[in-house]
Amino acid sequence: MSAQATAAPTPAPKAQQRDSARGTFISDTWVIARRGLIHMRRQPEALSDATIQPVMFVLLFAFVFGGAISVPGGGSYKEFLMGGIFAQTIVFGCFGVALALSNDRNNGAIDRFHSLPIPRSAVLAGHAVANLIRSFLPIGFMTVAGFVVGWRIHSGPLDILAAYGLMVVFSFAMIWIGVLLGSLVPTPEGVQGVAFVVIFPVTFIASTFVPTSTLPSVLKTVAEWNPTSSLANALRHLFENPGGIPPTTGPWPLQHPVAYTLIWAIGIVVVCAPLAVMQYQRSIKS
Repeated sequence: MSAQATAAPTPAPKAQQRDSARGTFISDTWVIARRGLIHMRRQPEALSDATIQPVMFVLLFAFVFGGAISVPGGGSYKEFLMGGIFAQTIVFGCFGVALALSNDRNNGAIDRFHSLPIPRSAVLAGHAVANLIRSFLPIGFMTVAGFVVGWRIHSGPLDILAAYGLMVVFSFAMIWIGVLLGSLVPTPEGVQGVAFVVIFPVTFIASTFVPTSTLPSVLKTVAEWNPTSSLANALRHLFENPGGIPPTTGPWPLQHPVAYTLIWAIGIVVVCAPLAVMQYQRSIKS
């Protein structure tokens, strides 16, 4: 009798294994992101900060305060205002991902995700993707509200694309601040408290609603180097709105608002993304 040897299975090449792992990560990330988008659709009241609040700020500041604030160099305050409203709402975007992640930590969703055969990094990536898509909502609503109150864009198509692209890039950076905040603070109530104490003043000590030249000396210096100011000024510059002409003298951020905003966006991602991942891993082990 002769026994026929059974051939051992040939292991898959490493390149094929990497491609399979990458495909699994992308598909799992989209599953988590799609879950977040479905929650937004089924709970529209949770989107008030991305829909009602930006429009409310546009209407309030345009019609209540617009007549009392003059723009240095002249021009419509409503057009000056829109760059600041865009900047403030984008910075506030870190709330959404922080609250979503904190809710998932408290309702057991994170534990259920980790019991499944999916990469743990896909959970964070899914939250980031969902909130990046979510960031298009306030940008769209503010654009429509701005045109309604009298805002106009005076630049060409390339500058317009650059302005909206800059908003998306900075929104992505703020998402990682939100992930870090949601990993550090254990409850949604705590997230709201910390965010308003830290983030809210940052958006007002800036050129969001008034020119920095009108602020007291110390606050003026803070506002001139505030990335919220540079984002607002960069958008005014790219849309060719009042207050958008960079000065020839003064602090570097005022002279180069687009470059300064991009530096901040890259720096936030480089610093906050690794810290957020490490803190998230530490929080789910505790």
